[in-house]
Amino acid sequence: MMTSVAYAQFPSMPEEVPPARHIFGRDTVSMFIIGDVMMHARQLEYPMDSFLEGISERMKSADITVANMEFTLAGKPYSGYPAFSAPDEYAHYVKDCGTDIFLTANNHILDKGIRGLERTDSVYRAMEKDGLIQFTGTSRDSADNAIRYPLVINTKGFRIALVNFTYGTNLRWQGGWPKVNIIDRQDISAALTKAKNRGADFVIALPHWGVEYELRHSRSQEDLASWLVENGADAVIGAHPHVVQDSTVIGGAPVFYSLGNAVSNMSAPNTQIELAVKLTFTRDWNGDVAMLEPEVTYLWCSLPGRLGESYTTIAVRDYIGKRHLWKEPSDYDKMIATYLHVKRVTGIKDEIKGESQGSK
Repeated sequence: MMTSVAYAQFPSMPEEVPPARHIFGRDTVSMFIIGDVMMHARQLEYPMDSFLEGISERMKSADITVANMEFTLAGKPYSGYPAFSAPDEYAHYVKDCGTDIFLTANNHILDKGIRGLERTDSVYRAMEKDGLIQFTGTSRDSADNAIRYPLVINTKGFRIALVNFTYGTNLRWQGGWPKVNIIDRQDISAALTKAKNRGADFVIALPHWGVEYELRHSRSQEDLASWLVENGADAVIGAHPHVVQDSTVIGGAPVFYSLGNAVSNMSAPNTQIELAVKLTFTRDWNGDVAMLEPEVTYLWCSLPGRLGESYTTIAVRDYIGKRHLWKEPSDYDKMIATYLHVKRVTGIKDEIKGESQGSK
């Protein structure tokens, strides 16, 4: 079996497109990845049904949808920043919008201490037992860690490994169990090796890293991204800075340093714009697999009273030229200005491509 990566017009470092048989293979699997799903205190005051409604069709149309769940399910009293605890219903809502994989390795997963992590784990584990989702980034014990780090997904004959880890947690993890996957090159290397040993066709690294609110990546991010690719990662998709950061290709692997916020109460410059990345994997009749050029979609999180009554995340291109739909037209103007600014600074273009529709 041969693994290759194919790009037609990736924004930073275009590479030669392989023969058509590698692109138009018989078997195809798509993965749709969104950034930080948050629940600030003000969000708790509004119905959540519209939060991701505007992109749920895209989420459901992919074979696998992945989201960074940047909160705990620690129970009442619910709270927002700086120590997040969301209702259990929020996790079920995100699932119902089309999410299959929850990422839990982020700096907020210990906001409510070990007990908060244990309760979050229990809720996700119950959902997993019911066949609703899978999760990775934290684990209950060594046996659980062996399954979740990496998490290998079997979909339509493809084996895709997810390796999720964070630079740290706001309340320091003291070691032991339950475990949070912290950036430790020895541990990450072991996870990458296990992914290949378990027959992964592709390995996707999902780091929680970087400098908040910076549109360009840091030197440490670039160094780690290069190391990840050298050690077997086929793509690197990052989170944490709460803004979109630039992207590149390293050793044939696409690197998106940060996707930004999927939904939040943030309104600071550039925090309402986000990227969703769609990866497509193919296998031809010879058994050779390839990953096609990533497709990117810019998203906008509109706050209550601007577009709708509650929070709502939309695809920017779906609303270009529709300023009349806004309750507060200045939010439309802010969306367009931010969209153009972030595209210019990051260099990430969102070409219009055909997308398959339908449910899983």
